[in-house]
Amino acid sequence: MTILDVDTTLAWITRFADEGENRFDSLTDLDRLVGDGDFGMNLRSGLRGAVRRLESAPPETPGEVFARLSDAFLEIGGTSGPLLGLWFGRISHITGDTVTTQDLASALAEATDAVQRLGGAQVGHKTMVDAMVPAAAAMKHAAAEDLPVAIALKEAAEAALRGVDSTREILASRGRASYVGEHARGVEDPGAVAIALFFTAFHDAGEIG
Repeated sequence: MTILDVDTTLAWITRFADEGENRFDSLTDLDRLVGDGDFGMNLRSGLRGAVRRLESAPPETPGEVFARLSDAFLEIGGTSGPLLGLWFGRISHITGDTVTTQDLASALAEATDAVQRLGGAQVGHKTMVDAMVPAAAAMKHAAAEDLPVAIALKEAAEAALRGVDSTREILASRGRASYVGEHARGVEDPGAVAIALFFTAFHDAGEIG
């Protein structure tokens, strides 16, 4: 697949929502170890809200799909809601009926920069940024190589998963995990896990051949 259209984007986000349901317990358990235990609920609530919006007003472009995601997350509580709402909102700036690797790479770079400016997190702080930044970098590299969207997103997913792995041994310096110190060592950051789930959902939905 060389481009991303609205039907493919909907399949991707539907699979992401399914994963939010499937991973609710594990994400909740992770957040109980490093935070206040509400991340699984917030992610699931945001994704459920997005699905309702997508079903009630079918989008016509990929950008509109991400706009529905943004609106849903901006309505939920916790720290993650506004950050994910901002991230998806900036991704929704992509225009047109179809999206190229270059389009998506630019949107991800803008979205990740916006989250870092708002939250102040950098790679190594044990937050969702630890998955966002490497995924965005992988997409930028794929765009420079003129790779198809499907392959580019596979590389972004692999980079995000490596980012998740890196959070296990990090002592958090941002967010609630920073309050628990050594108790968070050896625990993956749930926000980073969610970002990896977003990218892996693309090929889990059967969009990569």
